[in-house]
Amino acid sequence: MPNFDAVFVGLTILDIAGRPVSKIPDGGGVEFIEEIRMNPAGTAAGAVMNAAKLGISTATIACVGNDEKGDFILNQYAGMGIDCSMVQRTDSAPTSATILTIRPNGERPALHQRGASDFLEVKEADFDRVCDARILHHGGTGLMNAMDAGPSAALLAHAKAKGLTVTFDLIAPNDQTVTLLKDTLPHVDYFMPSMEEAAFLSGRSEPRDMAAFFMELGAGACVFKWGAKGSFVKTADEEYRLPAYKVAVSDTTGCGDSYCGGFVAGLAMGLGVREACELGTATSALVATGLGSDAGVVDLAATQQFMRQAERLD
Repeated sequence: MPNFDAVFVGLTILDIAGRPVSKIPDGGGVEFIEEIRMNPAGTAAGAVMNAAKLGISTATIACVGNDEKGDFILNQYAGMGIDCSMVQRTDSAPTSATILTIRPNGERPALHQRGASDFLEVKEADFDRVCDARILHHGGTGLMNAMDAGPSAALLAHAKAKGLTVTFDLIAPNDQTVTLLKDTLPHVDYFMPSMEEAAFLSGRSEPRDMAAFFMELGAGACVFKWGAKGSFVKTADEEYRLPAYKVAVSDTTGCGDSYCGGFVAGLAMGLGVREACELGTATSALVATGLGSDAGVVDLAATQQFMRQAERLD
């Protein structure tokens, strides 16, 4: 039996967020806000934290700096029971970090410092250790220079050859990202970008056409995260939209990442694709109610209770 239910590889940063921020003070002025919080974040971090909270056994592969930000992330992970034995640390760059000024409506303008995540590199000699799980989630293509140069595609190919279920997310796509996807998507069971990212990358406007584009590149299925519209899912056999839950939005930071974490947790629990997406939808909704990428999520029982009681948007 594999050692972990799921292993999460990729972008891991420190977020420093404050809310609500209606404006930045002029000059050296001061504005008083209600809340400031530090928390791990990123396409891998936001997923692994929420999956761990939902009760599955998790490990993460990331690169953080030899600095106080890296120490903070690892301490937070330890408290959640996330295995960090494969986390890399570097003196070549500080831990990647973001300052977020959260608007009253939950939007999240970001100031990001690229850092140690660009130095994450999983060597072929470590592939078997990384793939000691039933599911591999890869998150962060686009902001991981070393992995994007080739190791990501090789790792995903290895995972598929070993029989793992592979889920895949990205961030900050540009004109070169489709080239990366041509190498990675043939080894991906579930491709999980936002709807905006899917539209940009495919050049198409209809969700089913976007999904067809990525499935022609090799993806087994697509799960597009769609904000207040919920999510759109297309597999080889069916397609559907799942509506979002109605919540009072505090901060949308990490909602997409947390959806991935909930989805992976659902798969690890043996749920079908639709039911796993429902768990992802609920996880994302709860995260939107608080500040940070793991806010609002307590455990599986509380999340299931929320799913039974919460209203759905159209």
